[in-house]
Amino acid sequence: MPYVDRQNRICGFLDIEENESSGRFLRRYFILDTQQGSLLWYMDNPQNLPKGAENVGSLKLTYISKVSDATKLRPKAEFCFVINAGMRKFYLQANDQQDLVEWISVLNNATKITVPKPGEGHAAHAETPQEVLGAMKQVSYKTEIIGGVPIITATQEQGEGQNGAERRGVKQGQNQLPYFLSRGAQDQAIIKAGYCVKQGAVMKNWKRRYFMLDENALSYYKSDLEREALRVIPLKEIHKVQECKQSELMMRDNLFEMVTTSRTFYIQADSPEDMHSWIKAISGAIVAQRGPGRSANTVELLQETLTLTF
Repeated sequence: MPYVDRQNRICGFLDIEENESSGRFLRRYFILDTQQGSLLWYMDNPQNLPKGAENVGSLKLTYISKVSDATKLRPKAEFCFVINAGMRKFYLQANDQQDLVEWISVLNNATKITVPKPGEGHAAHAETPQEVLGAMKQVSYKTEIIGGVPIITATQEQGEGQNGAERRGVKQGQNQLPYFLSRGAQDQAIIKAGYCVKQGAVMKNWKRRYFMLDENALSYYKSDLEREALRVIPLKEIHKVQECKQSELMMRDNLFEMVTTSRTFYIQADSPEDMHSWIKAISGAIVAQRGPGRSANTVELLQETLTLTF
């Protein structure tokens, strides 16, 4: 889903057909910068790229005449929309139907030219990125009792059905099992899997890793093609998982921290929704493993998580 970053820009991952009519869509990180009047895309979130890394593509908002749904024009490209810019058409793929609707809306809103009515002068209010996204997102909440503890979480936003969730899992690697586990060879039930960015323990650099959570541990790999995990963190060693208190200091969006016996792991998700999903999944797995008999630890863990997350 597109989200507003700390620089008040609308950002998120999309797939784009960079070479027109090639039929090949590539994963890119998009930044809609209305202050600069540009739509930019990068190989990855610039926070994870070397300092000064250039964008791989850009488009002036003044060149865009219309953004519209293109699922009928490109039936083989699921959740596809098109940006009409002069003689060129840019075809992009969203992650699900809700993502498609939101990107079309924010792009059209950013490119429309409004003329104030007589008497309004310059007093007309321009919508901020937060207002644009906030107006579209209708989020409901549900309460679950896990291990005797009430957990309040946001439910799926309207428009994201089962098909959308399944497609996001295939497209983004979220909840997609590594190839060597995809043939029924896994020993543990996989709760959640996908790519995140983590900070190194020594060099403090940030690298994208493939994480996999099962009922006993959280493991991470160099990629989803690797068989051997770079590290396996038993759930019994995790004391706390929560939205990071130092995200502003670290200048990282969607950052959460996981406090273990040996160190604190700083992990960056691709979106706010994904960050909260990881926090909930890890917390829930810990509760399930410890069971109601360990209620004291359970209550402390989840109360701190809920306080800082919601």
